[in-house]
Amino acid sequence: MTTTGFTDPRPVYARATEQAAALIKTVRPEHLTAPTPCSEFDVRALLSHIVGGSRRIAVVGEGGDGTAVEPTADGVADDGWAAAYDEVRIRVLKAWESDERMTSPVRVPWGEVPGHAALSGYVMEIVTHTWDLAEAVGHPFPLDPEPAGFALATARKVLPDSRPRDAETPFDARREAPDGADVYTELAAWLGRAPLSRA
Repeated sequence: MTTTGFTDPRPVYARATEQAAALIKTVRPEHLTAPTPCSEFDVRALLSHIVGGSRRIAVVGEGGDGTAVEPTADGVADDGWAAAYDEVRIRVLKAWESDERMTSPVRVPWGEVPGHAALSGYVMEIVTHTWDLAEAVGHPFPLDPEPAGFALATARKVLPDSRPRDAETPFDARREAPDGADVYTELAAWLGRAPLSRA
């Protein structure tokens, strides 16, 4: 739905989190130390970042300061990631129910922005990390292209084509996507990621 000049990110965020939740449920104990395309994270650290980052955007939606929340989750048992993510994603959806939140200014790590822009950024975040996790666990099911299309449009809008990797822009330089790439591969390439080698 488009509202006063912006596309409401809430429906696509909900859809993206349902997909992420389904994927997290496929993670097995032997996956937890596997590498991911996000080079600083193995699967366990990526799950911690997904849950912690979701807590951050929940706090933002509840009117808090997103810069005060670390994007990691401590104390989650290895068999508790699916439940932890389900709990926090429901909290996020509830926090962002109000239409007023879409236009109210909120504080996130990259600055003060309207709510719709903040949540759109977190659509990009969860969709990208869903692809990271799918790569790490061997793509147990096909990923929904619609959230990736939204995330790619957001990435192209907010991240320059050429950029350094630094504290302000935590993504590597854009890579060229191969010919015929699907939308997830295009998104990954825009954010400087490459599929894991299966060799």
